[in-house]
Amino acid sequence: MGKLEIVFVNSIAKIGKQAWNGITGIENPFARYEFLWGLEETGCTTGEKGWAPYHVALYQRATTERELVALMPLYLKTNSYGEYVFDWSWASAYRGNGLNYYPKFVTAMPFTPSQGNRVFLKDPALAVPAIEIISSSIKKEAEAINASSWHVLFPSREEHNLLQRNGIEERTACQFHWFNKEYGCFDDFLQALNSRKRKNIKKERQVVIDQGIRFEIIDGGDILPHHWQKFYAFYQSTYQMRGMHGYLNLEFFRQLGRSMPEQLFLIQALLGDQCIAAALFFKNFQQLFGRYWGSARDFQFLHFETCFYQGQEYCIRNGLRSFDSGAQGEHKIQRGFEPVKTYSNHWIADERFAEAISEFLLEERQYIEHYIEAAKSRLPFRQDG
Repeated sequence: MGKLEIVFVNSIAKIGKQAWNGITGIENPFARYEFLWGLEETGCTTGEKGWAPYHVALYQRATTERELVALMPLYLKTNSYGEYVFDWSWASAYRGNGLNYYPKFVTAMPFTPSQGNRVFLKDPALAVPAIEIISSSIKKEAEAINASSWHVLFPSREEHNLLQRNGIEERTACQFHWFNKEYGCFDDFLQALNSRKRKNIKKERQVVIDQGIRFEIIDGGDILPHHWQKFYAFYQSTYQMRGMHGYLNLEFFRQLGRSMPEQLFLIQALLGDQCIAAALFFKNFQQLFGRYWGSARDFQFLHFETCFYQGQEYCIRNGLRSFDSGAQGEHKIQRGFEPVKTYSNHWIADERFAEAISEFLLEERQYIEHYIEAAKSRLPFRQDG
């Protein structure tokens, strides 16, 4: 094996589309070049927004030539927005002790709480040495620029374990995913549920129909400017209700429609000829990802229909195996979404805080284990099924 060398780059453009996708592939829509470059180019991930690109490229040098063998997205963060693994209390503790928690390093798919690879390898056999050199290099870089910490959000379980071996502390959480158990139609899924939950879902769907609402799926290549404009207004409305502004801008969504249309589609809710709500979904050959949604005003059960039931039906029709509908949401359990453990890894430079956070994470992991078991006990599936 040749010598491994790390390079930090302040834009994914310095890697380039062909080189990046050549190693990451395009199956994960949030890891591909088009998604991450779209965020940079449209100003969603910049230093001003608290997401300064600091990506990792790992090269293997044999003689005078070097070959790109691994990549990892990395950002220098000056806030904790858009991460979905919450560390605001850690930042507050730093501040209370007169220390700076920001900047910090974060490895993540920005604004996307979806589990998957975070270190991308040309050869899987490089996993152990690649993660070892990446971990040691980021720790050194953090110390050089006075970054407080490094956080790897939603890695695969295998990466999570390798990071632990390199002293990057374990953290767990829970999401709710739906699994397509070879259902032939939505009624097959309903028949797998107990009677009370089955009736409840039928009732919710009928209420939406009785309000005169119908649905239309628009594939990515067919999403027109006015569709994006309407969807974006809905997207912003979900944040405005919480006194916030959406992380993403209209041009980012439009760019996705141009650069990776085969991996996204829009579901519109229509009342007469008027679009009253919309949800944007991403997909690959096996999985559906529900991400952004909004509505013109509140309609009973419209959110559940647009974001859950329509997605479940799409999976069944198209043979997708699972549906990742995003972070949080215990209300998903009664609609057939099952608890799934997710992971993150955290390295804290300050040994005093590292010890305190380690103790907190141990207690939190125990709580998460109990929480997942309790959630499983509430699943709506028939016991005889």
